[in-house]
Amino acid sequence: MSVAHADDADDYSRPTGESYHAEKALPSGDFYTGQWRDNLPHGHGKYLWTDGCMYVGDWHRGKTMGKGRFSWPSGATYEGDFKNGYMDGKGTYIDSSGDLYRGSWVMNLRHGQGTKSYVNGDCYDGEWRRGLQDGHGRYQWKNENHYIGQWKNGLMNGNGTMIWSNGNRYDGSWEEGAPKGNGTFRWSDGSFYVGVWSKDPKEQNGTYYPSTSSGNFDWQPQQVFYVDLSECVVCTCQRIPVLPSQKMPVWYGSSEQSSSGNRTKNSERPRRRSVDGRVSNGEMELRNNGSGYLQLDDNAESNRSSLGPLRIQPAKKQGQTISKGHKNYELMLNLQLGIRHSVGRPAPATSLDLKASAFDPKEKLWTKFPSEGSKYTPPHQSCEFKWKDYCPVVFRTLRKLFSVDAADYMLSICGNDALRELSSPGKSGSFFYLTNDDRYMIKTMKKAETKVLIRMLPAYYNHVRACENTLVTKFFGLHCVKLTGTAQKKVRFVIMGNLFCTGHSIHRRFDLKGSSHGRLTTKPESEIDPNTTLKDLDLNFAFRLQKNWFQEFCRQVDRDCEFLEQERIMDYSLLVGLHFREASFKDSATPTSGARTPTGNPDTRLSRAEMDRFLLDASKLASIKLGINMPARVERTARRSDCENQLVGEPTGEFYDVILYFGIIDILQDYDISKKLEHAYKSMQYDPTSISAVDPKQYSRRFRDFILRVFVEDT
Repeated sequence: MSVAHADDADDYSRPTGESYHAEKALPSGDFYTGQWRDNLPHGHGKYLWTDGCMYVGDWHRGKTMGKGRFSWPSGATYEGDFKNGYMDGKGTYIDSSGDLYRGSWVMNLRHGQGTKSYVNGDCYDGEWRRGLQDGHGRYQWKNENHYIGQWKNGLMNGNGTMIWSNGNRYDGSWEEGAPKGNGTFRWSDGSFYVGVWSKDPKEQNGTYYPSTSSGNFDWQPQQVFYVDLSECVVCTCQRIPVLPSQKMPVWYGSSEQSSSGNRTKNSERPRRRSVDGRVSNGEMELRNNGSGYLQLDDNAESNRSSLGPLRIQPAKKQGQTISKGHKNYELMLNLQLGIRHSVGRPAPATSLDLKASAFDPKEKLWTKFPSEGSKYTPPHQSCEFKWKDYCPVVFRTLRKLFSVDAADYMLSICGNDALRELSSPGKSGSFFYLTNDDRYMIKTMKKAETKVLIRMLPAYYNHVRACENTLVTKFFGLHCVKLTGTAQKKVRFVIMGNLFCTGHSIHRRFDLKGSSHGRLTTKPESEIDPNTTLKDLDLNFAFRLQKNWFQEFCRQVDRDCEFLEQERIMDYSLLVGLHFREASFKDSATPTSGARTPTGNPDTRLSRAEMDRFLLDASKLASIKLGINMPARVERTARRSDCENQLVGEPTGEFYDVILYFGIIDILQDYDISKKLEHAYKSMQYDPTSISAVDPKQYSRRFRDFILRVFVEDT
């Protein structure tokens, strides 16, 4: 192909904002032809990569945006909507094998309503989430067998019906692609079998009802699993070889290189426009300003607000390791011994459908741990103590529901690594401990909090079972250590999931309630670091979520608030953690524990394309959930100086790409007599709408209204 390079001088002679046709040969060997404006593709254009990939369609400020067609050298094609470089909207993808998907996409993933036609003759029509069948859908095999019902993570899961071409059918519950739980199998002649289904013959239980006296009494339910379902295998989706967003170039402008291949006199450091239109020198820089802070900063020409650059200190691992000599060393040993005993204790397999007796407050187990050991407990070096498990069957089932492997759980808490104690107790006086791998947080409990958790446990269990994306705290165990001797001291504690267990450094964290009284951090600016939890009046960002995620977020906040209101809970908050993508650096693969700490070396900075590849790698996609590992944008905000208690600041037009982590915490405070008295007392001194201690219904409404003002849809 003969390529005529655009004249550099001509580029700079054109008025800003005027579009014209251009042909650009890049130093990499890639080629662009199409509409051009402000040194970026803008309008309709074609881009050819040296590896054979091609995009033809709409561009907006250097990014694929609008309608377009992307093709791969393998023969795969995508035609449809693009947004910010991603396949996003409605589109059709045909992979190299001939499989065809037509439907909704979100950030390169099949997400929403869509139809998948497989080259072998199978077809799925229904809902998708994060690239897999999830929700309600119909799958038809080429032999005309078909399933209609619920799906989860690409497998039949929930209530559904399988109808075979010979007229037989199964109606009932499914789990991981097979009947599990209550269900009925019917034959075309009118015979049927009803009962509890399981691949494990020991759990299988039911009754066969023949249509005539000569029915097939030799039939066994296991035949459904190993014969009837043997040909009903759901086809997997072929992985997209290279995502279009990973191919997007960083545009350096036409002054980058002349037709002879040398830099021109105008080749100052390359500039690009960010999503919000600001000009910057390529990527945003992360540099050390000499004070130990890492600073996100554009160049001097950027249209920055008067707030100055965003300052970020390197994150440090939280807490003090509890080693021998620490005042709580023996308590930690007791805790680890008790957990090992509880989790390792043999127990029958349990269904997710628990009996009411499992939630009985009297359902608890005491175990004595003498120092010399016993028939059921090992010898140990700590003092003698007694151990209590509250509602053990419920918490064992919760761990199963949350997909917590028993061996991993035991290893995290009871392995060779010591726990870490956070430096100061919380407002309630509780102490917090972290496991060394940061997966679990252990909180000491007051007796009143323990009673609240046990009281709300049935409703909590039903809520988290019904809402896969619930934002409320995940509880894994409730226990008590009682020391023997004259002290008779009792320490109650709950084991929870740690919201910030991630390979990303958390650069900012906010605890948001929607109230203003006392909701300002008292630390001076110089002492605020990534481990400082900021509050409502410290908030200087609006969180922008992609449309589908924002809609799911709104629905889930409504459900969670309704649940907490019904349980008479108040004083909870949304804990939000931000990882700024521009502050990410190359280092080892995802670490086994803790959050990575930036090195401060700008030469090892990850480019935007490299960061996209890291985030959108297939192995990482499954980890993106509501409130966990979510790519998003934040817009910096500023409060008016004349409004001291303004909760939501004014937008500044200053945007950052982030990864968000968030969840609802502190859900064990009910509106008891002490909170009612606190409300009455503070209402006489302060504006009643500004204080935290308010009626659960009012609290829920205020919390929801505030959260949905600071979380908005990214348009």
